[in-house]
Parts: sequence; C-alpha cells; structure tokens
Amino acid sequence: MKNITMVAGARPNFIKLAPIVWACEKAKKEGQPIDYNLVYTGTENDMSIEQSLFDDLGIDKPQVYLGVDCESLNELTGQTMGAFDKYLDNTPTDVVIVVDDLASTMAVAIVCKKRGVKLAHLVAGTRSFDFNMPKEVNRLVIDGLSDLLFTAGAGASSIVSREGVELQNIYMVGNIIIDTLRHNYNRFIKPTILQKKGIGDGEYIVFTINRKALLKNKEYIQQLTEYIYNKVKGIAVVAPLRGMAKEVMEPYAKQMENFYITDSMGYLEFGYLTTHARGIITDSGNIAEEATFNNVPCITLNEYTEHIETVNQGTNVLVGYDLEKLATALEDLTENKWKKSSIPDRWDGRTAERILQTII
Repeated sequence: MKNITMVAGARPNFIKLAPIVWACEKAKKEGQPIDYNLVYTGTENDMSIEQSLFDDLGIDKPQVYLGVDCESLNELTGQTMGAFDKYLDNTPTDVVIVVDDLASTMAVAIVCKKRGVKLAHLVAGTRSFDFNMPKEVNRLVIDGLSDLLFTAGAGASSIVSREGVELQNIYMVGNIIIDTLRHNYNRFIKPTILQKKGIGDGEYIVFTINRKALLKNKEYIQQLTEYIYNKVKGIAVVAPLRGMAKEVMEPYAKQMENFYITDSMGYLEFGYLTTHARGIITDSGNIAEEATFNNVPCITLNEYTEHIETVNQGTNVLVGYDLEKLATALEDLTENKWKKSSIPDRWDGRTAERILQTII
C-alpha cells in the first residue's frame, strides 16, 4: 500500500491538489494499492475554505486539520512543524506532496526531511529572484529539501538543475492548474453580475488585485483605476474582490460608469468569468496561467512572473507599476492588436496523471 499525504496551506493549494485527489480516487477504483489523506494546516472554521469550494472542485473536505492560526510567519512555521510532526507519529506516510511556497509548506518540508519521509514539491522551480520576498526564501528551502520536484515547464526545470538538483529528481509534469480548468470547463456557471447587467461574453474586462503592497499605495490605486476607466473606452470592467481589496477599490470604482465591483466568486463562476472575458488585468500569476490556456489577453501588474512561458509563449504581458505601459497594453487590448500566443508544452490536463505515475 502506497500512503500519500497531500498538504494544503491556503485556499489556492486545494485548486492545485484537486486533480491529484481525482487521480488517486481513480487509481483506487482500479484496484491499485494506494491511499491518501488531504491535510489542511489551518483550522476547520477558516472562512476562506468554505464548503462551496470543495463542492465546486468535486472533492471532500480535508480529513485532517492541523489547526495552526497565527499572523507571524516564524511562529506559524514553528507551530506547523510541531503539528505535522505529531501527524506523522500517528499516520502511515510514504510520500508527502506540498504545494507552492508558503511558510507552512516550508515547515512541512523541513519535518519530512528530518524524519526521512519522501517529499514531493508541486510547482517546483518557480523563482522571482527577489530575496526581499519571504516566499522566495521558502521556494529555495522547499526545492532544496525535496526528493521529487514536479515542474510546470522547461524554464523551472532548468532553474533547479542549475541550483544543483540531480536530474533524476526533476520531473516536468506540466501545469496542474490546467488539469483543474479542463476538468471543470463544462461545469462553469455564468456569474449573476453578467446576467443582471446584460453583459455578453467577450464584452467585459476582468480586474483583480490582491497584493497588499499595491493596495496600501492609495495614490497608485486611484491612478490605476482612472487609467483603466479612461482606456477601456466604455467596455465593462468586472472586479470580483474580497476583504482589503474590495474596501480599497470601492470608493474609486463607484465614481465610474461600467466599473462593477462584486463579491468574490466561487471557482466555477470565476472560471466562467475569466474564460469568456475580452481581457484580464491582474496581479495573480495563477490567473495569468489560466488566461494563456484560454487564449485571453492578460495584463499583469507585476514586474516579474514565476512562469515566464506565459509571457514568452502565452497571452501575458508584464507592466509592473508603470501606468504608461498599462495604457499601451490596454490600447492593444481594446484595438484588437494583442500578440499571438500558444499553449506551453504539457499544459494538457494530464499533469496529475504524470505525478501519480511517478510516485507509484
């Protein structure tokens, strides 16, 4: 029996782990000797992982909650290490799969290495090369400790190889987000805001923003909103936002016609929204990856991307904090001058299948 533990540290991790859960369930039905646990490092009453998320993804809620809940990253790391160590004491585990670059992910990686449990890192090899970002430190530590490094593309594989990882430990399996997207494509639900406002497919731009460093700069936010409004030439802007982002953006958006701020959406509604958009403005790398697969123009408000193939091959354009670059990109978008794109290698919806085959 191969016992697999999948560890999620935040809501987006479940979107990336769902295809592996589906693959495990399929393998079990086919009689393969495999079992798994889905573990969440946070608490069971965490409002960011509501039941509808798991309903949308078609998976059960985690079997185990480590119960860690604190603001300090160093404290969170220590508490997660202690809680996961106890989990391993009581749970037979052959392989642990961790996702991305959170402090909790790094904590789990350290415990696995200390206990000699095989560690697999999903979406390995992503780098910003900015060591002022705590996540960049986490990435280096997790990749350095991992036994199996599952990368989304050749660029990420090359990075970890140059850093000294042995080639037999690197597996270019493709982009796991695309598995989830393809699996749910026919289940997407048209958001109420589009029906309510009479907005058709391809007649709107999606806007999302989440990075606290951007949201704290009120002058930039005001200018950003005005630039978008003035350059989209009457095209509707739909902005599903939550928490701080919604609070910061609402006062500016209220002054602008056709700029609609809505509550955050479930996975199936948001998937429809971005798949059928005319274009996207975001600071999210995951959204840029999905936009590349959907062939939807995407303007990213960052100066870097962890998945450079979304720029080199895909529909993504980086504008950073430069509003003039944003204006140029918006003109290209609204005047249908966007660059030609293609889908990167192995972004084919079979990533989870490759991962499970490798582990087995």
